[in-house]
Amino acid sequence: MTQTSSGALHVYDTTLRDGAQQEGLSLSVVDKLAIAGLLDELGVGFIEGGWPGAIPKDTEFFRRAARDLNLKNASLAAFGATRRPGSRADADPQVRALVDSQAPVVTLVAKSHLGQVERALRTTAEENLAMVRDTVSFLAREGRRVFLDAEHFFDGFATDRGYALEVVRVAAEAGAEVVALCDTNGGMLPTDVHLAVSEVLASTGARLGSHSPNDTGCAVANTIAAVDAGATHVQGTLNGYGERTGNADLVTVVANLVLKKKLPVVAAEQLSEATRIAHAVSELTNVVPYSRQPYVGASAFAHKAGLHASAIRVDPDLYQHTDPRAVGNDMRMLVSDMAGRASIELKGKELGYDLSDQPEVLSRLVERVKMLEAQGYTFEAADASFELLLIEEATGTRTAYFDVESWRAITEHRELPDGASALSEATVKLVAGGRRVVATGEGNGPVNALDHALREALSSAYPELETMQLIDFRVRILDAAHGTDAVTRVLIETSDGESSWMTVGVGGNVVEASWQALVDGIVYGLRRQGVPRR
Repeated sequence: MTQTSSGALHVYDTTLRDGAQQEGLSLSVVDKLAIAGLLDELGVGFIEGGWPGAIPKDTEFFRRAARDLNLKNASLAAFGATRRPGSRADADPQVRALVDSQAPVVTLVAKSHLGQVERALRTTAEENLAMVRDTVSFLAREGRRVFLDAEHFFDGFATDRGYALEVVRVAAEAGAEVVALCDTNGGMLPTDVHLAVSEVLASTGARLGSHSPNDTGCAVANTIAAVDAGATHVQGTLNGYGERTGNADLVTVVANLVLKKKLPVVAAEQLSEATRIAHAVSELTNVVPYSRQPYVGASAFAHKAGLHASAIRVDPDLYQHTDPRAVGNDMRMLVSDMAGRASIELKGKELGYDLSDQPEVLSRLVERVKMLEAQGYTFEAADASFELLLIEEATGTRTAYFDVESWRAITEHRELPDGASALSEATVKLVAGGRRVVATGEGNGPVNALDHALREALSSAYPELETMQLIDFRVRILDAAHGTDAVTRVLIETSDGESSWMTVGVGGNVVEASWQALVDGIVYGLRRQGVPRR
């Protein structure tokens, strides 16, 4: 569990508010409640739920959270602004909405850049300080823990150091438990963050936090630099979500603090769920996971070079900075034309095949992979096709559930009264279940028609196909300079409702390449279900 006592390091998540500002990301109240539960599992200390009173959806979130959320590790924080110029905190409806949210923590945003105070707020330096003092003290009297986000702090610190420091002092004296120094425009570098945090800490004695956007690509580094300088509160978003280039990825920050800095901000068993939680949140946000995301990305511990594989076979730590199991991830071996015997052997073990005592099979596999990749195949993502290839080399026979005589696909274009229309039709001839079958299928394009025809032809012999469906289809032109005569590679993902697998096909056209990947996908799916040949 994240410790949140006065001296321990706070981990503060703002995915539901700052992260939700990402372009193309929209969260419903149900989404936010589900994500809050996952963040709590990760062990963060604080979850910022949004801006009640200003955004109706966030008001509803806090109402539902009070009734439905049962947080075990985290406290909910409501985000809002200081009172308006010339008003009273206890009479400001936005401030009252923060109290009404029932959140035990309130995070206020306040200007700490004098130019922003005068140009954006259109008020005086003195009134801005009064707004901070009045709002913080009012919320503290209402029994709320108050954090203050000092907006544009680093830019303000550079132009008017005295005023930026005064905002921090006033907030702390009024009862703010934490003052987070915000790099609002995202332009800071780690050395500058360290120097600034060190000076602010020495000048004010306030408890300081870090809020770092990623505009320079240094959000995580800036956050760690702030901690090194004495900050004891870190803010970020899961998977680095946020507007522009996003925010400090809280998963990376937490993993670095635990694994590299040896700071127990979350328990080991909580950190070991990081990969699952990061991917689950990706599903809820409908943002495709970044495969190269540190620690939890699919490629974070993926190895391709043969030299790496040879060393990893001796000791995985030789080419890995930490044990992937610490964050719930796993090592993967990528099969490519760069692979040597060690890569193939390790990949075989990953798939459940021990080839250590079969050097001839290893040699054949290495040469065949290199030959096929020279033709345009790729097995990095297509584990299913590689496994079928491995079985073929190990046993001397190709896994087959049917024998194809021929297939064809045609597309007919028709001029109809309500507009032009194209219909594709495919015919497949094969032998399955001891009999010859001829089947046709129609579809939205030749590949879809082939898929329908193939399934129709096999349905009697293999009813298990009903559970399988194509869920992704990717096409890449390999030598675009050849124009319409280019070689095409197709990756197809198939699912049986419980898991999915990828297969690859390469051909002189998209239909030929797709046929290969379709057949491999069905063969692999039948084999993994233990279906005998009929």
